[in-house]
Amino acid sequence: MPAAGMKLLPGALAVALGLWLSGAAVAQDRVALSIAGGDEDLEEAVRAASRLLALEEQDAVAAQDVLAAARADYGAILSALYGQGHYSGVISIRLDGREAAEIPALEVPATIRNVQVVVDPGPPFRFGRVALGPQAPETKLPEGFRPGATAESGLVTEAVELSIRAWREVGHAKARIAAEEVVADHADARLDVAVGVAPGPRLRFGPLAIEGEQRMREQRVRKIAGLPVGETFSESELRRAETRLRRTGIFASANLVEDDAITAPDLLGITAQIVEQKPRRYSLGAEVASLDGVSLTGSWLHRNLLGGGERLLVEGEITNIGAGTSGVDYALGVSLDRPATLTPDTTAGLVLNYSHLDEVDYFADTVEFGLTFSHIFSDSLTGKAGLTYSYQDGRDPGGSFTFRNLSLPLGLVWDRRDSKTDAKRGFYIDATLKPFLGFGTTGSGVRATLDARGYRSLGEAGRFVIAARAQAGGIWGPTLLETPRDQLFFSGGGGTVRGQPYRSLGIAVTRGFGPEFLIGGQFFAAGSLELRAKVTDRIGVVGFVDAGTVGLDGLFDGGAESHAGAGLGLRYDTGIGPIRLDVAAPISGNTGDGVQVYIGLGQAF
Repeated sequence: MPAAGMKLLPGALAVALGLWLSGAAVAQDRVALSIAGGDEDLEEAVRAASRLLALEEQDAVAAQDVLAAARADYGAILSALYGQGHYSGVISIRLDGREAAEIPALEVPATIRNVQVVVDPGPPFRFGRVALGPQAPETKLPEGFRPGATAESGLVTEAVELSIRAWREVGHAKARIAAEEVVADHADARLDVAVGVAPGPRLRFGPLAIEGEQRMREQRVRKIAGLPVGETFSESELRRAETRLRRTGIFASANLVEDDAITAPDLLGITAQIVEQKPRRYSLGAEVASLDGVSLTGSWLHRNLLGGGERLLVEGEITNIGAGTSGVDYALGVSLDRPATLTPDTTAGLVLNYSHLDEVDYFADTVEFGLTFSHIFSDSLTGKAGLTYSYQDGRDPGGSFTFRNLSLPLGLVWDRRDSKTDAKRGFYIDATLKPFLGFGTTGSGVRATLDARGYRSLGEAGRFVIAARAQAGGIWGPTLLETPRDQLFFSGGGGTVRGQPYRSLGIAVTRGFGPEFLIGGQFFAAGSLELRAKVTDRIGVVGFVDAGTVGLDGLFDGGAESHAGAGLGLRYDTGIGPIRLDVAAPISGNTGDGVQVYIGLGQAF
C-alpha cells in the first residue's frame, strides 16, 4: 500500500498543478447579451443580475472565475426573469461556443475569449387566482397583487411579508405561513397563488433581558430602549426601541431578539444583544476659502461618561485664519447630554460655550450657559427647547458695549433627505423661534430663523440633481443697537452668498459722534440654486447662483441692500461625502469683486 501511494502522488500533484495553471490563465472575454423581445426593463434587470457582465468591467479575469460566474448566472438570470413575470424562460450561456453548464468543473479552459448570453424570456405571466389570508385589520397589500396584473415574483414576496407584518403589528408576533401553493400554468401564461397565514396568539411584550453590556448599566439600557413591557406586542414599537439604542452612538450594534417560546399566559420575552463602542472619539475638520481664510474644527467625545449613556462633548474651532478683511475668530464649547430623560425619546443637556469674534468693525467675547431638551417625534422630525443665559462684551468704533439676556430657544427640524452629506431627493427644514429678555442696555424681543432645502433628481436617479435653498431671519422688539451683535444677520461667504466676501453685507451705523461702521441687520433673506451633474461614478460638476439681502426695518421697505454671486464647482465622491471645490464671483451688488475659492467636505447645502 505505501508503494502504491508513492506512485500516485506525482500524478496527483500534476493534476493539481494543471488545474491551478488553467485557473490562473487570464480570460480575454467579451460578453454578448441577447434578449428576445427587446424589453428595456427586462434587459436592465438581467444586466443587474448577471455576474458575467459585472466581471466584464474588470481588466483581467481568470478563466475559472468566468466559468464560476457563468454557472451562477443561470440561477441569477432566472430569478431576474421571475421578478419581471416571466416563468417559461430559456437561458443559454456559451463560453467559446460551449454551454457553460456542460463544462466539467475540473476542465477549466485555458482561455475564454467569447461569452454569449442568450435569453428567451417567453411570454409575461398574469396573476390568475390570488388568495392570501386570513388578513389582519387594515392590511394593505401591493396594488399589483391582483388577478390580471403582471405576475412579478417580488409582488408575491412583498404581499406575504406585508400580511405577516400586519398581524405582528396588532400583537400576533408568531404569525407565520401555514400553507402555500404557487402554480404556473404555462399554456395560459398564468400564475395562481394561494397562501394561508396562521396568525397565532395575541401576545404582550415580556421582560427585556440584556446581553453584552460592559460599561452601561442594565437599568439605563432598558430606559433608553423604552420597550413598553406588558403592553400588546407591536412590530413598530419593537423596531422603535431598537432605533433608540442605536442612535445613542454608544453601541457598535444593538439588536432586539424575540424569544422562541411564549411565557404563560401571553408574554413574549425580548433580549437586547448589544456591543458597546470604544468610549472615546476624536474628529478634525478643515475648510479653505480664498478670502475667508482657513477654518479648523476639532472635537473630543466620551460616549458613556457615567455608565448611563451620558455624552460629554468638547468642541473647538478657529476660523478666518489668514482672512483678508477680519481677524481670527475662535470658540470652545462643552456639552453634557443624557438620553432618555423624562421620556425615552427626550435628551437633556447642559451647554457652556465661549466665543471670540474679531470682525471688520468690532470684536466681542460671548459666554453662554444653558439647559437644553431635544425630543425625537419620528425618524424625520425633531423638536428642541431650552433656557439660555448669554453675556457679551465687546467694542466697536462707537465704543464699548455689553449685552445680557435670558432666552428660550425653540426649534423644529424636519429632515426627509435621502442623505445628509449628498442629498439627491427629499427636503430639509430647520425653523427656530427664540424669545429673549434683555437686561441693562439689552432690548427684549424675539428672533426667528428658517432654513429650507429641497432636492430633486432629473432623469436617471442621481445623475442630475436640482438643489435649492432658502434662508430667512428676523428680529422684532429691540432697536438695532439694543440687539446683541452675534444675533444680527450678515450676508456673504460660503454659508450664504458665494462669490461675495464673508459677512460683507450688513447695516452701516454710527453711535454718538463716532465714525460709521458695519454691523448686521435685523432682517435677512438668501437663496441658492444648484444644478449638480455626475460625470463619472466619483466625479461631479456643479453650477450655482446665490443671492442675499439684509434690512433694518424689513426686506421690502426700500432700504434693504442685496448682492449675488455665481460660479462653478467640482465634486469628488469619497464614499463618506463629496470633497467640494467651488469657484465663484460677484454678479450684483457692490460688496466685493474678483474670484473666490471654497474647499470643504460635503455639499454646500
